[in-house]
Amino acid sequence: MPRRLHALFATALIAAAALAPPAARAGAQAEEALAHSVVTVLSRAISDRPAPTDWEQHADAHQWVETMMKRLAPRLPDEGERRELLRSVHYESVRAGLDPQLVLAVIHHESGFKKYAVSVADARGYMQVMPFWTRVIGAPQHNLFHLRTNLRYGCVILRHYLDRESGDLFRALGRYNGSLGRAEYPSAVFAAMQRYTPPAAPVAIGASVALPVLR
Repeated sequence: MPRRLHALFATALIAAAALAPPAARAGAQAEEALAHSVVTVLSRAISDRPAPTDWEQHADAHQWVETMMKRLAPRLPDEGERRELLRSVHYESVRAGLDPQLVLAVIHHESGFKKYAVSVADARGYMQVMPFWTRVIGAPQHNLFHLRTNLRYGCVILRHYLDRESGDLFRALGRYNGSLGRAEYPSAVFAAMQRYTPPAAPVAIGASVALPVLR
């Protein structure tokens, strides 16, 4: 290939890479056969109920969001984007019976807070949700790059794995990442949790929550 054409080809590859969605670290979360009753429960939990407009006025939500606004500023400089993400993280976490710090740590490690992140396994968005979940418990038209959709799926799926593992967060995180039995991923998430944990964690991890009745 002539030197000029080679240079043009290399430039084109660099430009394409810059336009491509950023890669993420998600593992190959396994698609497993689910009982019909489980599918029904998860499908109901996925149903689109947006965060109440006054959610951030709740004392615990307001304190958490304001604390995390400062800690996330270096990663998400846009204040509006940062507040919308944190408000949604808090609501979806509490709705699913998860600690918001846990969900924030999953996002930190899975996507680095990149909305359009895509892994080599095709996991998508903030919480790196595998596309097969839209077919199994949702709808094909669900956009996993949409903030609230991605968080809703991610929190419901993580809650499902936590219940399946009887509250064992180490194993639940392994299932979420597709690396069950290995310590690297849970350890990384636990480390990220320490980065975001405020003086008093607002929600305990592991309590069983009946997803169909969540609001």
